[in-house]
Amino acid sequence: MTSSADFHVYDTTLRDGAQREGISYSVADKLAVARLLDDLGVDYIEGGWPGALPSDTEFFARAADELTLKHAVLVAFGATRKAGVAVEDDPQVAALLDSRAPAWCLVAKSDIRHVRRALRTTPDENLAMVADTVAYGVSQGRKVFLDCEHFFDGFTADPDYATTVVRTAFEAGADVVVLCDTNGGMLPSDITETVTALRERLGGQPRLGVHCQNDTGCAVANTVTAVQAGVMHIQGTANGYGERPGNADLFACLGNLSCKLGMNVLPDGGLEKLTRTSHAIAEIANLAPDDHQAYVGHAAFAHKAGLHASAIKVDPQLYNHIDPAVVGNDMRILVTEMAGRASMELKAAELGLDLAGHPDTTTRVVKRVKDLESRGWSFEAADASFELLVRDELAGGLTRHFTLDSYRVIVEHRADGDVVSEATVKVNVGRRRVIATAEGNGPVNALDSALRQALLQHYPQLARVSLADYKVRILAGSTGTDAVTRVLVDTTEGNRDWTTVGVHQNVVEASWHALAEALSYHLTHVGAAMANS
Repeated sequence: MTSSADFHVYDTTLRDGAQREGISYSVADKLAVARLLDDLGVDYIEGGWPGALPSDTEFFARAADELTLKHAVLVAFGATRKAGVAVEDDPQVAALLDSRAPAWCLVAKSDIRHVRRALRTTPDENLAMVADTVAYGVSQGRKVFLDCEHFFDGFTADPDYATTVVRTAFEAGADVVVLCDTNGGMLPSDITETVTALRERLGGQPRLGVHCQNDTGCAVANTVTAVQAGVMHIQGTANGYGERPGNADLFACLGNLSCKLGMNVLPDGGLEKLTRTSHAIAEIANLAPDDHQAYVGHAAFAHKAGLHASAIKVDPQLYNHIDPAVVGNDMRILVTEMAGRASMELKAAELGLDLAGHPDTTTRVVKRVKDLESRGWSFEAADASFELLVRDELAGGLTRHFTLDSYRVIVEHRADGDVVSEATVKVNVGRRRVIATAEGNGPVNALDSALRQALLQHYPQLARVSLADYKVRILAGSTGTDAVTRVLVDTTEGNRDWTTVGVHQNVVEASWHALAEALSYHLTHVGAAMANS
């Protein structure tokens, strides 16, 4: 297997990853992503295809003046010269030069069928296109990589020609020749067999790389397998972004190479930035982070079964394949109907509450959670509601800064087509009964506004709190207009977010529970004392 010192981590998020449906990076986005990848410690960042896309041309122009990379080398992607055109006269090759990128990655055909049917040229001319363009880039002081498109399919169809393409690139001065599973159809055994056979044909220690698509769901496994077979350069994208099912997830590849194969593929301190980098790039791409992504997902080290929690209480590594902190992630204990005493104690400790010394309280918490979840409640994503439940049990009663007297919501459909909601809330704050009325663009919005209006005069700190997200779900097995509804409310005060849950046949009542608990949670954590009391 290749040593870590000779290894290349090559990111193509800004080119291949941008081909994912729904992603559209601005130039400013691309510059931000490049800085994140450089801070992570990748060796090469492929910035795009100058000359082919105006935004990529602009990116390289701005990068030359604005992007100061501490670790990575910026790479411009392009193609070998066109058939029958001198390399010095090819405008696309000229665009590579104009990009001022210190390294190029050239794509070339290595499958004889593609040479004849797609390029519509001769096998010899394709080899000349590879040799001319690689040699030209090297003569201009550029480091040149060659991506052999459809290599694995091509090697299967005609191993002699595919090998000749690789050999031609090396003879022309290519630093690395990258074997591409362009259709994503290979399995790990195919990768091992092909890489091993190619290395035997070439002799010595050729500097080979691998680029895997994920059409079989094996892109990460194929990449790791290729490394074990001897390649020294991997290409991947942040979070596996890319066309169709995507590319090899670079973060999963790095986690596996570092934590499983013991390779130092990132600079010191880089691995612990993996989770933060993944989530930051997802936000720039305007995509929700994948909670179930290996190594960096929010649920990557989340445990639900009570049996797991019992073992984790003894030793967290019994059910974690690595220490989550190694990749900048955290372990989480989920509170569900499957949880037992150990789960409850661990989750409470995670929230700063001690159940371990209160066995009777733990029994009540377990019973209450299981009863509520049997009726549709879920604390799996609602830590704030679970914390309030535990606090209530520890205190032997409700621990709230206000209690509900009553509320009323009216929805009025007016003759002009406007629909207006009005809510009146009556709450008890200390010894005072407070009444407030507010309008909103819907019944839940009106109820939220009326509750805040009632409480703000006593708890002005609530002015910093706002609703960040509101999710409604009809529970499985419920049908018709009398279905049970679960509401999750995400609330924020800027630097801190929390989630609460409410369940009822009536969506407004379910919303009330979640909204009231969201404000109660905040007041509990700020140690609120009433103003004007």
